[in-house]
Amino acid sequence: NNMRAAQVHGDTNRIAANRRMLGQAAISNAKLAYKEYQRIFEGGRFAKLREAGAQVQRPLWASTSTKDPAYPDTMYVDQLIGNNTVNTLPPNTLSAFLDHGKVKGETIRKNNDDYLDPNQVMDNLAELGIDMDQITNRLQVDGVDAFIEAFEKLMQQVAAKRNLLKTGIIERQKLAMGIY
Repeated sequence: NNMRAAQVHGDTNRIAANRRMLGQAAISNAKLAYKEYQRIFEGGRFAKLREAGAQVQRPLWASTSTKDPAYPDTMYVDQLIGNNTVNTLPPNTLSAFLDHGKVKGETIRKNNDDYLDPNQVMDNLAELGIDMDQITNRLQVDGVDAFIEAFEKLMQQVAAKRNLLKTGIIERQKLAMGIY
């Protein structure tokens, strides 16, 4: 809407600013989440827990394929490299990263010319009327629902296999291999 309004009114500065926001939200959100991880798990309070044997809860970047073909196919891998992070990239993204991805240190901690400061991005999104709290909450709910569904399917398959094994059909099978 903001982009269309700027185009209708010929506001080239606003058009350029809006274009600059494309592809920024997810990376900025992840960088801010990582800063929160650092605050919690690299601070003095957790140091006491670590000494007592506590383990950190590592940030997980899930299914980091690029959905928009206008973006680099490895952007959510290249830009989310960080200490103690887990990235569950799909096979095609892994292949792309092995082919032409770039490891430039802990990119999750760095700002670079391609990405705006994460706080600036969140401020700009709010000015555009985009409620990131609502969006991330919806993504979290949808993600949990997807994991619940996958877990329930797995449990159904385990139960079916268990029932099959309890029938004894597999035990009654015999192999006649001859001299082998």
